[in-house]
Amino acid sequence: MPVPWFLLSLALGPSPVVLSLERLMEPQDAARCSPGLSCHLWGGDVLCLPGAVEPAPGPVLVPTRLQTELVLRCHTETDCNLCVRVAVHLAVRGHWEEFEDEEQFGRAADSELEEPKNASLQAQVVLSFQAYPTARCVLLEVQVPAALVQPGQSVGSVIFDCFEAALGAEVRIWSYTQPRYQKELSFIQQLPALPWLNVSADGEDVHLVLDVSEEQQFGLSLYWNQVQGPTKPWWHRNLTGPQTITLNHTDLVPCLCIQVWPLEPDSVRTSICPFKNDTRAHRNLWRAARLQLLPPRGWRLVAPCSLAAEATLCWQAPGRGSCQPLVPPLSRENVTVNEALEFPLLKGHPNLCVQVSSWEKLQLQECLWSDSLGPPKDDMLLVETRGPQDNRSICALEPSGCTPLLSGASTRAARLGEQLLQDLQSGQCLQLWDSDLGALWACPMDKYIHQRWALVWLACLLFAAVLFLLLLLKKDHVKGWLRLLKEDVYSGAAARGRAALLLYSADDAGFERLVGTLASALCQLPLRVVVDLWSRRELSAQGSLAWFHAQRLQILQEGGMVILLFSPGAVALCQEWLQDGTSAPGAHRPHDAFAASLSCVLPDFLQGRAPGRYIGAYFDSLLHPDAVPALFRAVPVLALPSQLPDFLRTLQGPGAARPGWLWNRAEQVSRALQPALDSCLLPPGTQETGLEMGPEAGDRT
Repeated sequence: MPVPWFLLSLALGPSPVVLSLERLMEPQDAARCSPGLSCHLWGGDVLCLPGAVEPAPGPVLVPTRLQTELVLRCHTETDCNLCVRVAVHLAVRGHWEEFEDEEQFGRAADSELEEPKNASLQAQVVLSFQAYPTARCVLLEVQVPAALVQPGQSVGSVIFDCFEAALGAEVRIWSYTQPRYQKELSFIQQLPALPWLNVSADGEDVHLVLDVSEEQQFGLSLYWNQVQGPTKPWWHRNLTGPQTITLNHTDLVPCLCIQVWPLEPDSVRTSICPFKNDTRAHRNLWRAARLQLLPPRGWRLVAPCSLAAEATLCWQAPGRGSCQPLVPPLSRENVTVNEALEFPLLKGHPNLCVQVSSWEKLQLQECLWSDSLGPPKDDMLLVETRGPQDNRSICALEPSGCTPLLSGASTRAARLGEQLLQDLQSGQCLQLWDSDLGALWACPMDKYIHQRWALVWLACLLFAAVLFLLLLLKKDHVKGWLRLLKEDVYSGAAARGRAALLLYSADDAGFERLVGTLASALCQLPLRVVVDLWSRRELSAQGSLAWFHAQRLQILQEGGMVILLFSPGAVALCQEWLQDGTSAPGAHRPHDAFAASLSCVLPDFLQGRAPGRYIGAYFDSLLHPDAVPALFRAVPVLALPSQLPDFLRTLQGPGAARPGWLWNRAEQVSRALQPALDSCLLPPGTQETGLEMGPEAGDRT
């Protein structure tokens, strides 16, 4: 298949002018030999049948070394295929003298021995080539003149042009003779991939950088390459020019592959799977894996990639430690992803769980039957073991092990051993599994637990009576404590009842860190703060303008407020909108909700709907108060941190807490802001990197 020239030039050299690969204009395969040898290429491919190693009947030609070279087989000046040229170096092996034994050849052959010693040697050399999905075998006939036949010496080489392969492919080459006198030679080579497809990590994000010319149109596809079943497409776009695609690190899994191809007819698609050995990708794969119940007793492991894992059943008693594997009597079972499996159970039980392990490490555990059968029960699991001659024994599965029912142990099962045997014989236990090896029974323990609850209730009533007497004796102190508690609950409830949407301009990384610190501090009041810094995924999915519309509508319907945080960048954006009435969206970052929100914020101010809904703020060490446009002074515009008490009182709205509480909260917020504010005042290049990120879901409460 012809490969467009831009692919080969990008993969193998900076430009076609300085590309050093030899170009072959001959479309057919060909062979040539080093001086002194003669060779011939059989037409068409042959079967790859090495056969067994045979003893050499005298001096023979054998391949000693394989050498490859990349060339271009071009159908036209601009459509070329990457091709692998193979050179097979040959040598003479064996001696005539080794075979002059009269018993081997007979005395009648004496007159014929001299002629072979001076004769030329011939060999049929096979080249086997594999590069998924291509496999070929060609046959080369080589003849060496008698003058070059020196046992143990190299006689030259034969060169084959050529095996076509795709960029980035792994090629495997074997060479042997027919018949075969030694083990075949093998050679593995990784062909160059496309260097303009680069994967880099930046904190929580992974960047796919595609560096192509501005005019080049190409397709980009992200897909899950599964061993079992077909590939699953995940993301596809047709793009133009250089692009940088950003993925969240939680989207990485080992089978996530990237495929790139030019938007041209019959173009070659190049695929790479760069996350096969990424530890984060393997962790994400297990986090994404889920166990799914298939009625009545089937289940399957659902995951985007194939997994090497084993599964077994376990018994999870409520409040009694880890889940206890039922091995034996039930054996482990190999798991195939997305394939239905079934355990040999008679009935399900909410305490039965499935454990999935990989390399003897527990990775996943889910109690599949709890959704349909309710929460775990305080049942006792009896394990019946059956032996020869109808011998059987019964024990109860407890955290300390399997306790025989009729034993002197000081466990619950031993104390209730006789009662549990009576329940089993009277049919009060549920049989979960049955085979020739044994059985599993779940026996209810409710009636035994109720006997103990009477004592517990009696103790609770006694404790309540004593507490009531103490309260009567200390009623004055209790009244004061309740009054303080009422004030704190009231002030806290007032703050929790409001939400705030924080809008800002992402001037630089330091200012974003300061905004994150402010939002985190406000959440401690507590307020419910919404900020685009914590909602990047929603912004990417919905777009900045749609995201702002939805958040603004929800906040205002709940009686909350929109905070306009002014900075030099925000003031510049406001001036631009006020002067021109529009703003170029490409000039701002795609996650900058402030630039997108001005189209809706300004009409509220122009039409007088802003008071009571909006509040302005700025950091007094970063912006002069006169810099805030006059239009926005229709609402309070407060300096931070100097006017923090007024700022918090306005955010709380009606029913504000007592002044002492506000001053304490303002002092806490001020202390939290100061390090980030000092960092913003540092000269460029000395600020710390990294942003304070909030909850992954976006809102913080």
